[in-house]
Amino acid sequence: HLRDLMQDDDRVLALATEYDGIILDYSRQRVTKETIDLLLKLADAVGLKDRIHQMVSGDKINTTEGRAVLHTALRARKGEQVMLDGENVVDKVHEVLGRINKFSDQVRKGQFLGATGKRIKNFIAVGIGGSYLGPDFVYEALKTDAEAAAAGPKAGYTLQFLANVDPVDVRRACDGLDPEETMIIIVSKTFTTRETLVNAKTMRSWLWDAMGNDPAVVNQHMIACSTNLEKTKEFGIDTKNVFPFWDWVGGRYSVCSAVGAVPLSLMYGHEVFEKFLRGARSIDKHLVNMPLRRNIPVLMGLLGVWNMSFMGYKSRAMHPYTEALNKFPAHIQQVDMESNGKHVSRHGVDLDFEVGEVDFGEPGTLGQHSFFQLLHMGQVVPCTFIGFVESQTPSCQDGEPVSNHDELMSNFFAQPDALASGKTAEECRAEGRDEALIPHVTFTGNRPSLSLLMPVLNSYTCGQLLSIFEHRTAVQGFIWDINSFDQWGVELGKVLATKVRKQLNQSRYHDKKVEGFNASSRRLVERYIHGSVGCTFDEIMSDE
Repeated sequence: HLRDLMQDDDRVLALATEYDGIILDYSRQRVTKETIDLLLKLADAVGLKDRIHQMVSGDKINTTEGRAVLHTALRARKGEQVMLDGENVVDKVHEVLGRINKFSDQVRKGQFLGATGKRIKNFIAVGIGGSYLGPDFVYEALKTDAEAAAAGPKAGYTLQFLANVDPVDVRRACDGLDPEETMIIIVSKTFTTRETLVNAKTMRSWLWDAMGNDPAVVNQHMIACSTNLEKTKEFGIDTKNVFPFWDWVGGRYSVCSAVGAVPLSLMYGHEVFEKFLRGARSIDKHLVNMPLRRNIPVLMGLLGVWNMSFMGYKSRAMHPYTEALNKFPAHIQQVDMESNGKHVSRHGVDLDFEVGEVDFGEPGTLGQHSFFQLLHMGQVVPCTFIGFVESQTPSCQDGEPVSNHDELMSNFFAQPDALASGKTAEECRAEGRDEALIPHVTFTGNRPSLSLLMPVLNSYTCGQLLSIFEHRTAVQGFIWDINSFDQWGVELGKVLATKVRKQLNQSRYHDKKVEGFNASSRRLVERYIHGSVGCTFDEIMSDE
């Protein structure tokens, strides 16, 4: 029981590591020092160091798609070398970053104006999945950081994200914005993602309605992050305002590419984004160079494997004790579940063990008043607690014995102990509890967690945090011998949605009977058609 294991001071001191001001304490995991030794032997047996080296060196480890996995190259220093197919990709990265830096400076200094001569103050990033979750998490994380806030919100800039094809999301993104002062950033590698293109066309119509159907409107108010210059040109976007990224950048790992660099540099300035990249790079180097026993993402990955594959815990919760990280759990949910939600090995062989946890989370202390009842008294869910020594916005109220941040962090320190130690029936009796109530107020404890304590949340540590969790996911995939870098599971639903879309178009505008579906889907589709109003824009409803 963790209640007993936590009494062993030697064990507690041994099950922690520190790097660059970050402390990882995993003493509340259901492991001994011997367990860690065995997990490290497992890492050696599967060649974990070699797999990590293959990833950062540009080997095409995404075997199902024949691609390298080089998100680490996105934060490499200028002059470093990572070769892929005879080219140094770092040179390409910095060429694009240079263009983004120049463009964001021009916009922020008023050298690039809207079609009517007004300065651009508002940005709407249109994308979905990895094109949205990562940048949105970083935007929220830095909104109350002093440096980023001074460059962004306090300087009069706003950033919205439009991801859902639901028209409600469109209305919310545009609400209160002046089209003449707004720039639309379309994020789609191939420029064919259905939801993104529908939203992009809707935003183009929004601009045209305000300023007229003029090529200058699109030229001055719409830019793109894409590799498909032909499609972006067809859409009306000036080629010099298209910022590429590459097929060796997976969507969920793309926040350090143009996908994040463009909106975040426009919002906060490229200096803030560059510090974010430096933070991510520091953990990349830590991953590669630090011995496995003291390697933060490696240890977190090994413990993830231990909890899932050995202990049988199928869920995992994240609790960042800062409201600034309110979007971080959603981003890591995609990074982890889209990467490791697999059922075959990288060689295509059915796995005879389960992989891939269900990830969820909320900022503390909000989660405590939502789902912590289950964490303390229901099924066992390993937890990750993230805390910061300093707050982005320190506050202390008159008459209060501790600051607001102290109040928050008191819970950060208390919850892991409560989960680990629990509360026995004897302890309840000693408090004078009624005997009939004791079964209801007894806590079994023995519920594992780990704690990450960091100095303060800023652009640098935000980059570190991202890199830690990206690499945790990769390490688990390497141990499980799966391909963490493809996502075939998202394809089937897209194909079926195309069939439904064609049916809606045919039934609504050509009186075609609903057919080719099972009885359940047919009934629901018919009810939808008869009860809803279709879109009148042929362009949006086309089956292109």
